[in-house]
Amino acid sequence: MKTALIIGASGGIGGALCKNLERQSVAVTRLSRSQDGFDLTNPEVVNQTLTDTAGPFDLILIASGALEVNGAVPEKTIKSVSAQAMMDQFVLNAVGPALVLGHAARLLPRDRRSVVAVLSARVGSIGDNRLGGWVSYRASKAAVNQIVRTSAIELARTHKQSICVALHPGTVQTAFTEKYVGRHPAVEPDEAAINLLSVVKALSPADTGGFFDWAGKPVPW
Repeated sequence: MKTALIIGASGGIGGALCKNLERQSVAVTRLSRSQDGFDLTNPEVVNQTLTDTAGPFDLILIASGALEVNGAVPEKTIKSVSAQAMMDQFVLNAVGPALVLGHAARLLPRDRRSVVAVLSARVGSIGDNRLGGWVSYRASKAAVNQIVRTSAIELARTHKQSICVALHPGTVQTAFTEKYVGRHPAVEPDEAAINLLSVVKALSPADTGGFFDWAGKPVPW
């Protein structure tokens, strides 16, 4: 792997991914809202920035996302769903990645292996949902899983060695999760990044369209 594009590079996981890739002498292009004004919720910004970004990249990883948007906390019950809060979740966690994936065919090489990955979450798994709650966040992650699956099918037609996957990083100790970690086992961002990059390295084109956890194990849809 020689080149990488990390979206959400200023976040806990995104920043750790950048550092670990650079340790491996990978040329990393970083994009984030706080450092570059790259706002996934703004289609014009996404399209203009990525149009102006020169590839190809051996790895594109979308590490942006949020449990809370505009102060709206995850719902405990369907009765608590707010239309605006749900739309905000979809715009950031599903629509934004979809807009990025719309540029993937141009940004990925056609003559060699490449990986485009989106950080999803196990709570986005419909088959693994046994607790309920977190309706908007769960639904937005289930949506991005479908977007990844569909993008993988399309990319495979023109980029035979491409791998397009959703990845669950596990519970990571970041500002993203600090209010929700509780008693759940959690790892530091650096460890999460090492785990994710290990999974990325082991993937083959046969895995494209899949959903994998931090240990490389498939997660049910």
